[in-house]
Amino acid sequence: MVTPILLALGGVVISVVVGTLWYGQKSPMGKLHMQYLGFDKLSPEAQKQKIEEEIPKMPMMYAAQAFLSLLTSSAVVLIVMLSLQNGVPLTMILGFLLLNWLCFAVPAVGMQILWSNGDKKLMFKKLVSDSANILVTMLLVAGLVYLVV
Repeated sequence: MVTPILLALGGVVISVVVGTLWYGQKSPMGKLHMQYLGFDKLSPEAQKQKIEEEIPKMPMMYAAQAFLSLLTSSAVVLIVMLSLQNGVPLTMILGFLLLNWLCFAVPAVGMQILWSNGDKKLMFKKLVSDSANILVTMLLVAGLVYLVV
């Protein structure tokens, strides 16, 4: 039997892959993210300078993101594993995950966006994008657990 720790670490990998695809420079959500931050209004030289300024911070930022992803992944793994072990139907497990996402992730993302300095015209799109990213990640982690357990 695969341990919850290994499944949670697998969830971190899923989160990294989904986030990389979701917020990639060529993806619609990545373009929205850059617009929201005002990156698209900078000249190519200013964009390059900003990127170069951020490069030294990237290892710590990725480590912090991996830790935060581990928290979410661990919760999903425990919810799904314990539910399956107690005979809870998959539809109820998915409903519980959806309820958790709606009541915790969406408000947390919304509060962050509400109080940020991003483009106010893009707030709703950013809320939908970031919240959907979390939902997709949670569902993929749940799918991993369901397939393995």
